[in-house]
Amino acid sequence: MVLFEHGEDHTRLGLSVGKRIWKSAVKRNRVRRIFREAFRLEYPSLPPGCDLVMIPAVVGLDPDISETRAELVRLAKKAHAKSARKRAATEDKS
Repeated sequence: MVLFEHGEDHTRLGLSVGKRIWKSAVKRNRVRRIFREAFRLEYPSLPPGCDLVMIPAVVGLDPDISETRAELVRLAKKAHAKSARKRAATEDKS
């Protein structure tokens, strides 16, 4: 997962599911649908004001909605904390 802060009050989702993950377009689209549904269901739990880009890393990924929801929240919070630490370190140097 990659996180970009944009400073607005809403969170947006980006997806990148390449042919390396699944050769079949039908299966790639299923992965995208599950990722979108997890984002929709967990939207209130996600940090506001950022763009989240989900990129599956496991070849042949067959995601489960409940696991995807939990992992989405965990990774988003982890990425947001890392971004805040970097921002604080940059401000300290200035």
